[in-house]
Parts: sequence; C-alpha cells; structure tokens
Amino acid sequence: MRKNFLVLLAAGLVISLPWLFSGQTSVPKAQLPVLTTSAGQSNDVNTVNAVLEEAGIKYDYCDVPTVEMIQTGVGLAGKQSAEGFHVESYTDTAKFPKGTPFKSIVIAIGASLKGMGASGLTTDAEEARVKKTIDLCKKSKIFIIAVHAGGEAARGPAGSDNERMIDAVAPFADYLIVTKDSNKDGRFSKIAEKSKAPLTQVDYALGMVDIMKKVYL
Repeated sequence: MRKNFLVLLAAGLVISLPWLFSGQTSVPKAQLPVLTTSAGQSNDVNTVNAVLEEAGIKYDYCDVPTVEMIQTGVGLAGKQSAEGFHVESYTDTAKFPKGTPFKSIVIAIGASLKGMGASGLTTDAEEARVKKTIDLCKKSKIFIIAVHAGGEAARGPAGSDNERMIDAVAPFADYLIVTKDSNKDGRFSKIAEKSKAPLTQVDYALGMVDIMKKVYL
C-alpha cells in the first residue's frame, strides 16, 4: 500500500493545494525522533509511513512494539522482523544515535482482523497492548499523534473493533489528524473538544504530508 501511495504522488498530485486539507486548527510542534505504529493492525499505518517519507521525516516503525521495545529508543534494540512482527528503522542515527529516547509517536488507528491475526493478536489483546503503549507515552512524556486515515470504511458501530481502537487512542492523543470521511459523524471533533487536543481534518490522506512538515520541520 505504501508503494501505491507514493506512486500517486509521483504521478503529479500537488500536495500543497489548499483543497487537500480543511478544518485545520493550529498545528502543534513535535520533536524527533519519532516512532510509527498501528492500533488495530490495518494497512493505514503504511499510509502514515508513506506520508512521513514524502515529507522527508525519518522514523522508526514497528507494527506491534512492546513497552520494553519502545523504551530502548531509536533502533528498537536492533530487533529484526520475524513472524508476526515487523521492524523498520530509518531514523538518522547521526542526529539521533541508537538508544536515543523517542520524543513522539504516530499511531495509525484502524482495525483489521486479518492484520491482527497475522500478528497473533485478538481484538482484546491488541486493545490491551495499545493501552500499555499509551500509558508509557504519558509516563515518559512522548508526544502522541493519532491518525485516522481509513475514512468511513474504518469506522463502525459502538463497540466494533474500529471504534474500540479509536477509544483506546484518540482521547489520549496530544494531536489528532483525521480525514474528512473519518469524521463524518463528528466523533473526532467531539473527542478533541473534550480532551482539548488540537485536531486537523484533511480532505484526503495526501494533505497529511504538509501537516507533518509543519509538525516536525
């Protein structure tokens, strides 16, 4: 999915046009190094990674990082991808040597039974894992950016897998970025209003490129 996303960019889509994002509040600044991960194991995390790559932001990625892994910082202690476990490390180690604590995390929200199954997770186990990640971030003052890029297809009725992942992450985020279709019912607007976290709504996922540049560069 990440390759397809970058192909669209290469085809000539201009990411800076104003119609790509709307409903934007003030964009907060976050610090590097950054870790990307998923809440729900959907392919939307690939979109997040592609956005950061297009924005020129280096990152580490793990689909199912444990609290212990996150605490090891940049390089994730040299962990290698294995069955049900995927790691990629692109952080500039000249600026942030291995072991440098992460200052921010981008969590792509979206549930996939296939994705969770491939990681050996049930919905209950994934929800519990995500909550541990959030608790660590709050304790360690890691800035949490929650992203929902899956649109209406990655939503559902109360109590569904997708909504449970939203409940596990969005109310605790320091910043929310969502697509217009993801927020048709105003759910993320209500969450942001209650948590006092800034919210940016983009018309399309492509709009997140400029937003991430504002956040990190």
